[in-house]
Amino acid sequence: MNLPAEAATALEAFQNLPGWEQRARLLMQWGERLPALSDEEICEANRVHGCESQVWLVGELKDGRWLFRANSDARLIRGLVALLLARVNGLSVAQLKQLDLADWFNQLGLGRQLSESRSNGLNAVLQRMRDLTL
Repeated sequence: MNLPAEAATALEAFQNLPGWEQRARLLMQWGERLPALSDEEICEANRVHGCESQVWLVGELKDGRWLFRANSDARLIRGLVALLLARVNGLSVAQLKQLDLADWFNQLGLGRQLSESRSNGLNAVLQRMRDLTL
């Protein structure tokens, strides 16, 4: 499967870093680049359940491809969500269903740093994306 351009950029940036400290710093920078959601979008209807942190997600279908926007109240989670969005934005429903979340974060060199609760939270975000596409 071809990576979306933003995902390829992320992969290259993270794979060139020697250690967790540098990856953590870059992760925070990715989170800071997330476009803000409007006050109307930060609501209970858009909240992802299953995350320890607050995460809000909105998505729309454009020309058969899904585009998602999200935000979180936690800096590290915002970065992880930004990397997830880089990987999924522009995918079709079929491609979204096939996405292997653990594999993506392992490729980035972040898999070992994902605690079980963070991993569960990211899976909840991905599941919510899939639910929105139904």
